Amino acid sequence: MSTTPPAHAFISIVVPCFNEEAAIPYFYREIANVFQTLPNPYEIIFVNDGSKDQTLSVIQGLSAHDDHIFYLSFSKNFGKEAAMLAGFSNAHGDYIAVMDADLQDPPALIKKMIVILDAGQYDCVATRRQDRKGEPPIRSWFARRFYRLTRKITDVAMVDGARDFRMMKRKVLDAIVALPETNRFSKGLFEWVGFNTYWIAYDNVERVAGATKWHFGSLFKYALDGIINFSQAPLVIASWIGVAMTGISLISLILIIIRQLLYDNPVAGWASTVCIIIFIGGIQLFCMGILGQYIAKIYLEAKHRPIYIVSDTNIPNANKIK
Repeated sequence: MSTTPPAHAFISIVVPCFNEEAAIPYFYREIANVFQTLPNPYEIIFVNDGSKDQTLSVIQGLSAHDDHIFYLSFSKNFGKEAAMLAGFSNAHGDYIAVMDADLQDPPALIKKMIVILDAGQYDCVATRRQDRKGEPPIRSWFARRFYRLTRKITDVAMVDGARDFRMMKRKVLDAIVALPETNRFSKGLFEWVGFNTYWIAYDNVERVAGATKWHFGSLFKYALDGIINFSQAPLVIASWIGVAMTGISLISLILIIIRQLLYDNPVAGWASTVCIIIFIGGIQLFCMGILGQYIAKIYLEAKHRPIYIVSDTNIPNANKIK
């Protein structure tokens, strides 16, 4: 099979949406302006992730007047990871991009991405923020710590400030869609599948409309999922904590026996004993909690429930469940 791209590669843009009725008109205007200057045929696939506002109605209105607009609407909120997978599974392009509807992913970069992929050296063009202007300082600090930690304890090198916004050749997309796991962490999966990736850095952009759906708690859970999905380090740490605490206990027991034999003076102090018991119990529960997180992931994978269910779409022969 030839790896030479077609003269004008067909472009698919996947746009996960959750309560984005205010942002979508702005996004559509910007993306339409970009493609008016390009010779490439294209499609834009909006994935409505169980929105509670009028997101679906806005998308359907756009699709009624523009043959390039397609949509998938979930039966409920399955999350952004599921929305991206649904879009990927139903994209027909030679090059496939994923981006947010809030214009924090600049549509103007699409031209540059196409040029880079057309050159043939790279299989994927990814983006990262080179600053975090406008983001709460505490969130920025934890985000940087997260990326630094994942680079040390996982087998994927996630780039600091990496966005989901990227454009891939078909072979990269096929590799990602073929991964069977239910608990998906796309930032890690993008790196895990490999291929040659070109990185574009850009300044942070504020949302054009609406409010962010990501808060500290949801971001912390997302980061925890990423670590558990791509690293066994927490289990190793728990094991070494157990070994260390066992060693400390044995040393303490030997010292107590020696003290009793030499001085006939048993260790006094019930308060210190209670503190030690509570401390050891806390360590045990902590390690059990780590183990429980991995068992929970196994449990969810073993149930083989679909990652998403599509209730409405205008894509012929769409993949409605996966």
